[in-house]
Amino acid sequence: MPPVKPSTVLGRQLGDELRRFREAAGLSTADAAAVLDCTKGKISRMENGHVPVRLPDLNALVTAYGIADTRTRERLTALARRANRRRRDGWWHEYSSVLSDAYRDQIEMEAICSQIRTFQVQVVPGLLQTAEYARAIAVTSRSWKTPEEIDQVVQVRMTRQRRLTGEDPMHFWAVLAEGVLHQQVGGPAVMAEQLAALVDLADRPNITLQVLPFSRGAHASMLGPYVLLGFPQPTALDLVLSETATRNTWVEREAEVVSYRALFDDARTNALPPADSVAMIKRIAAKAKQ
Repeated sequence: MPPVKPSTVLGRQLGDELRRFREAAGLSTADAAAVLDCTKGKISRMENGHVPVRLPDLNALVTAYGIADTRTRERLTALARRANRRRRDGWWHEYSSVLSDAYRDQIEMEAICSQIRTFQVQVVPGLLQTAEYARAIAVTSRSWKTPEEIDQVVQVRMTRQRRLTGEDPMHFWAVLAEGVLHQQVGGPAVMAEQLAALVDLADRPNITLQVLPFSRGAHASMLGPYVLLGFPQPTALDLVLSETATRNTWVEREAEVVSYRALFDDARTNALPPADSVAMIKRIAAKAKQ
């Protein structure tokens, strides 16, 4: 089996936190380098997620940065382990043959984030999809060829949805362009099931669902879908996953993340309130049955 590559997204998440703790302690990269007896360049590469942070180095740095809180140290250690070995114990490891590196990164970040805010232009978010809707998406994507691969992709999507249930579910807030509700993914029967599922999901206390209707006209988010991932730690920056037809790109620069937050705020403000959104979904579903 080939070696498992470190997750650059998780590595950058860890590196960013270490940089913030270093700066809060009033230390320079030269000071941190002296702690590890290494070069300033290595510290910079660690903070940028370009090289893995070994646990002995992590322990030395957090001590030098004055991080005494046990929970914070344990959290950073767990994040380092995930970043360095892609968590071989994660459930997604058994599906590695059908998952791209970017998709594995997304699943791993979903596993540790506390909230997701997303705007979707054309499709129902993966975490809200029914199995048959997900299957129709997988079949038409051309990324997976065989029935066995498609079955695995659908299973991955269904397993991801566990983050919306259980003892500590994430908060999920989705704004859907109205076109999502009309696009006949998989045909009328599949769409009827999917729309009914959205109505049921909207009843969950950790899920907020809004629809941005056609009548609102042009809006700032209409050029493409995106996902904002938030984390429970005060020092952790949000991450953005910008989705395109050919690739998904992680956006991590604070200024750009702030711009995406503003985009989402604009979308949710212009969208129908949750109760009105559910009423619209019901109307569209009823009309489709006629």
